Amino acid sequence: MTEDTVRIDGNALRLPGGVQVRFIRTLRLPESGTHALPPGLGEFPVRRIEDYGDRVPAEWRARGGVMLPVYLREAMWLSFAGTAEPAALQVGVGKVCAVSGRPWSSRLGRDPQNYVVLPRQPWLDGINSGKGTVRQFVAVPLGLGATVEGQVTGEEVWGGVQLQSFPLNERELAAWREAERRRARQLPRMPMATGAYGGAAMPMAAPPAPGAAPAGAAPLRARSAPAMGLGVGGSMRQEVYEDDRPLRSWAGEPAGRVFVHLVTPPEWRRITGEAPPPSPVDRAAYTRAGLPWFDYYDEDASDLAPADELGSVKPVGDWLGDDHEPWQPPSPHQVKPLGDAPGKPVGDGDW
Repeated sequence: MTEDTVRIDGNALRLPGGVQVRFIRTLRLPESGTHALPPGLGEFPVRRIEDYGDRVPAEWRARGGVMLPVYLREAMWLSFAGTAEPAALQVGVGKVCAVSGRPWSSRLGRDPQNYVVLPRQPWLDGINSGKGTVRQFVAVPLGLGATVEGQVTGEEVWGGVQLQSFPLNERELAAWREAERRRARQLPRMPMATGAYGGAAMPMAAPPAPGAAPAGAAPLRARSAPAMGLGVGGSMRQEVYEDDRPLRSWAGEPAGRVFVHLVTPPEWRRITGEAPPPSPVDRAAYTRAGLPWFDYYDEDASDLAPADELGSVKPVGDWLGDDHEPWQPPSPHQVKPLGDAPGKPVGDGDW
């Protein structure tokens, strides 16, 4: 596999520099309180835009990238397990940085930090709200103003998720690889368990299988094509780690980037001919089954400060109405502490 292209491997996106990203289906949290990390319900299927010709809108073809199906109000998190070498990864939601709240940039920034550091950051479940928390990624249609993009920028133009990776510069990468070789010679070879939650097996009990704005709020400009963006849901305990390397340690230019289009299930079926995943498992039933939730803590890492631009983002319930699904919190024993085949290249486009 060449190292200068984005590819799909199963349902994982592989970006140049060894970055691996999976999109994980999960339970949507209540919009009040702060919660443990919800379990995974399987991976979203991912497909290349360019494989479907005129069945996708022209603006999607122009941007290139990939697409995945997501229901209204369905929640997701991003897993970075399998990332092979240090990398700085920018994560955009409608071209708003999910870490800093600033507009999308082709450069890394440190004031504020506009990227997550891999593999130290094992996953990202939502936008950075600081003080050891994030607010959950939740899918909403464009045009209501409920997306992070709409609330931060005042318009909804892009939607989707944007990823851009930066490796270490050549000197730093060579030094890191040499240090890893020395370490490997000194340590006994140990089997590694891999999964969506870092070194632990992926917390996936359900297998992957074959969705009104506030009073007085004017709907925002939406694209002509059916499209989804990300708003926010409940708060959970998760740190977004501060980079402990100097900014000059990273490459000055990105190694790769990809635009991830979020598609409604009916559009997914029309475009791909595939059945979309069923709607997520009922929250109460999942908790009653005794399946695990997670807390992660890294005592050697520092949490980033909250992003001012993201602090005023309202949850999707303020736009779409109350969530009437009953909530059953996990019992204490269910919360588990954690921590301490190549495909074709994915085409990029103009975005």
